[in-house]
Amino acid sequence: MLNRTLLDRQMLLRRHDAKALAAIEHLVGMQSQAPLPAYVGLWTRLLDFRHEDLAGLLTDRTAVRIALMRGTIHLVSADDCLALRPVMQPLLERWLRTSYGRRLDGVDLGEVASAARALMEERPLTFAELEELLGERWPGRDALAQAVRAVVPLVQVPPRGVWGASGQARHVPAESWLGRPLGDGSAAGEMVLRYLRAFGPASVKDMQTWSGLTGLRSVVKGLDLVTYRDESGVELFDLPGAPLPEPDAEAPVRFLPEFDNLLLSHADRTRVMAEEHRPRVFTVNGIIRATILVDGFVAGLWRIERGRIRRAGETAVLTIEPFEPLGPATRDALAAEGERLLEFAAGDAPARDIRFLG
Repeated sequence: MLNRTLLDRQMLLRRHDAKALAAIEHLVGMQSQAPLPAYVGLWTRLLDFRHEDLAGLLTDRTAVRIALMRGTIHLVSADDCLALRPVMQPLLERWLRTSYGRRLDGVDLGEVASAARALMEERPLTFAELEELLGERWPGRDALAQAVRAVVPLVQVPPRGVWGASGQARHVPAESWLGRPLGDGSAAGEMVLRYLRAFGPASVKDMQTWSGLTGLRSVVKGLDLVTYRDESGVELFDLPGAPLPEPDAEAPVRFLPEFDNLLLSHADRTRVMAEEHRPRVFTVNGIIRATILVDGFVAGLWRIERGRIRRAGETAVLTIEPFEPLGPATRDALAAEGERLLEFAAGDAPARDIRFLG
């Protein structure tokens, strides 16, 4: 039940006829540590999704990329940026204390924040530029830019995150970029409800794994929720009346991008991935690799590589690396979906190919 319910709420049992902004809000944001995987994440969930559908949201400031859940960069709507960033403030402050506290002893973070805001009002800055400029006022100090990241809500501005464009990560305060004030930090309860709508049923530990926050049990106690028990007896919470698909509902093959939140939002990931496969997906250097789903579970990896063939010119090769042997029908389904993925992600390559490893 948990597998199919999660896939359904993650918009992966079928492609949805929805706008990109609506999908991003339903998913409570998409991890965007790397700037482009979210495009594939939306493509695999939506009918007729185009690159410009997301690029336009970023350039017209309807969506932004900002540090939120788990302290990582997320793609969220402007409304969610303003509402959720204050809720995540304790997480970012804890991260700053544990990672850089000693290096910032004696520094007035309020003064650093004010100075940084003034600098970024003049132009968007990279962290390296911000560190250098702040260092003129606080010589001999480092980690000043990281302090700003924790205490000032910073959005990464385009062209960063725009498909087909390139650029360093440059930052401005969210309130300046969006022309609206931040929320008051009271949205934790609503955040939990929306998490369950996109990831439930889930335990309190799952909620804390997804968000990076602690103390959510007290938030859950104040909400009108139903409870279940999983096979291990763990208490799971859910929205009253939320749909629960049949355990044998058909789950088509899917290509998930790097860092997809489907794999990052539960303490117990076995509802979508066998524990034995985790070391191959979660790398030691923090990369969450792009995966294939077969019958609703992670069944292998994929990547697209570009190169040149003497006669064909530029080529794009989709390599699919299953963890176990695949039956002919599954290979055919992955090949067909892979052709569509290549058309979306590498449609400008004159030659395209699909290869199965193993």
